[in-house]
Amino acid sequence: MDSSADTDQSLRVTFVKAEALRTSLEKTYDCNCEGYQTKLKDAIKAYEECKKLVADLSLFSPNEILEDISSPEIKYMLIDFYLGELMMKEQGLDRKSVLLRAQTAYKSFLRLVDSYDLLNKTDRDMFETLAQATTAAGLNHLPTDPGERRQAKIARFRQEKELKAKLQALATNPDLNVDEDVLRELYTTNIAYSAMQSLQALEGIILELDILKMAPPPTQEPSREQEVLDNRIRGVKADGYSDRLDNPNIFTNKSGAPLLSADGKPLRPFTIVSNREEIRKGVFRPGHNLPTMSIDEYLEEERRRGNIIEGGGEKSGLQPEPDEDNYEKADAETTKAREWDEFVENNPRGSGNTLNRG
Repeated sequence: MDSSADTDQSLRVTFVKAEALRTSLEKTYDCNCEGYQTKLKDAIKAYEECKKLVADLSLFSPNEILEDISSPEIKYMLIDFYLGELMMKEQGLDRKSVLLRAQTAYKSFLRLVDSYDLLNKTDRDMFETLAQATTAAGLNHLPTDPGERRQAKIARFRQEKELKAKLQALATNPDLNVDEDVLRELYTTNIAYSAMQSLQALEGIILELDILKMAPPPTQEPSREQEVLDNRIRGVKADGYSDRLDNPNIFTNKSGAPLLSADGKPLRPFTIVSNREEIRKGVFRPGHNLPTMSIDEYLEEERRRGNIIEGGGEKSGLQPEPDEDNYEKADAETTKAREWDEFVENNPRGSGNTLNRG
């Protein structure tokens, strides 16, 4: 077996592996889990290996036409399209880098299929616009009138729906494995459907890149030396504590959210403590207030302050027995009684009511 045959065999095996990984990923909806991202990287690596093997075999050439390619080899035209789809799902990388990688893959796929006249005039014109556009303003293929734009989207949606239905019908055709024309039509229909998907993806990538250009630049993390110097200027100790009132961390809670607004208004309740020692004392303190005295001690203290009124009940109506030996008290009571009798005599009942007199 010569080297070309070995490479061809490797391409078949690697492509089957890549297709199996991609198909399994389509059945998984959690794109953020570690297992998905690991399998995603394996699929991308497998397709990239397929692309290298295709280049080694020189399967596609600008001097050829579609009839020069065998039916089983047509499916390899979709490698860059699959790479673009998979790269768009990568996580943990710079978003701009992800978009640019996927954009390169989609463009490579569309250039390849266009060189074999597999793009209709509408898709070719749209691709030329998307290939040159770098911002949303360059998407002049879109109608400016809202009604025309809506009708264009509806037309493309119907076309996409028809291609998808045709793909399903060809994939379930019983003559697929015995009739080369049916197999060839399946591959070319899949390319037409994938070309529409690629054009939509390129349009979305341009719009997203345009939005990323307007995003503020990421803040650089200060060096350790600069952080130590800044803390020393602010009076921040090694453990992060500072007695200075201008410390930016003094008005933040544990989550880092500010406690005061820009104009000094409280955003949430907070407690001001005197110093760090008081904070340390409260570390192992229970969340509720513990009692400092018993009930009897509390009542005794309130009685001492005069806050308890004693008496009441049945005994409150009993008159104390007079002390016959206390002449001063007896004279005072007699004087008080005489003064009251004189007051009643000089002020008969009703004498003070002057409103109802005629």
